[in-house]
Amino acid sequence: MTTTDRSLQPTVFWRLAEGIPPGLSWLLMALSVLVPLLAWFLLSNAGVISPRFLPTPQMVVTALGRLWQQGYLGQDTFASFFRVMVGFLLAGLVAIPVGIAMGAFASIRALFEPIIGIVRYMPAPAFIPLLIIYLGLGETPKVALIFIGTVFYNILMIMDAVKFVPKDLIESTYTLGGNRRQVLFQVIVPYVVPNMLDTFRINVATSWNLVVVAELVAAEVGLGKRIAIAQKFFQTDEIFACLLVLGVIGFLLDLSLRLLLQTTCRWAID
Repeated sequence: MTTTDRSLQPTVFWRLAEGIPPGLSWLLMALSVLVPLLAWFLLSNAGVISPRFLPTPQMVVTALGRLWQQGYLGQDTFASFFRVMVGFLLAGLVAIPVGIAMGAFASIRALFEPIIGIVRYMPAPAFIPLLIIYLGLGETPKVALIFIGTVFYNILMIMDAVKFVPKDLIESTYTLGGNRRQVLFQVIVPYVVPNMLDTFRINVATSWNLVVVAELVAAEVGLGKRIAIAQKFFQTDEIFACLLVLGVIGFLLDLSLRLLLQTTCRWAID
């Protein structure tokens, strides 16, 4: 066997740890959406499955228009979005300083990591009865549920990001005359900002799961509440419509955080 035979064959699709041409990337991303949509269209219009169980895309679009005309779609979307943003923002405000402190100082890590490690394994939806008892049925328990369900994961992921700051970088700063405060705020914090944005991008999806759960239990408005009402009257087209809205909003949030990462942390991307 010659050396050429043993070497890796050139490939575009199966590159390991390397990028692919932009054109191929866009094509694959388009297929990832279009193929499931086409499969749904063909299957639901074939008449094999009752539209009450699998509505057609046309029925879902009609349901979206109906919910919009009735004023439910805008009202429910705004209510769910507001709860997610407030709960997740509060979780971020707590997670950033605590996570950085736990990653930077072993003493802080030893103080908080055991209790956070225990609490994070408690399913957030299990707190709903307690939150209703303590906080009532208003907006506060729903926001608190999102806060509880995301803050601990944010803290631990930010802590891990800080632990991976190169020691050489910190020692070089000390060698150049930097003090502890400068190392913390001018070396560690800028270094972990891209990781923090990635952490938020990943965990914001959890917030959407939790807000739907909270609204299924006790809410007057919200996409979760609309899904519960539609389930009660077997309106699967409206359930699909609400799920579609949730998916699109989550995807737009993901794109927004990616764009923020690309525009504010070019040094980490390049």
